[in-house]
Amino acid sequence: MSNAVQNLLESFAALPEPEKHELASAILRWSTHCEGPALTDDELIRSADDIFVALDEQEEGGSQGLGA
Repeated sequence: MSNAVQNLLESFAALPEPEKHELASAILRWSTHCEGPALTDDELIRSADDIFVALDEQEEGGSQGLGA
């Protein structure tokens, strides 16, 4: 993962929850207009798993957010 991506993830993690949801929604909307290869089902599943693990850790107090 590049430093730029890591910095973005750290900035995202520092946002209040409502702003996290707002940004995530905006990125998802924006990403539908990006050109590039479509994600495979395996890539989507792996990403979803990563998100759910990060959210579980955050709820348990073990992590401060995605990418941490």
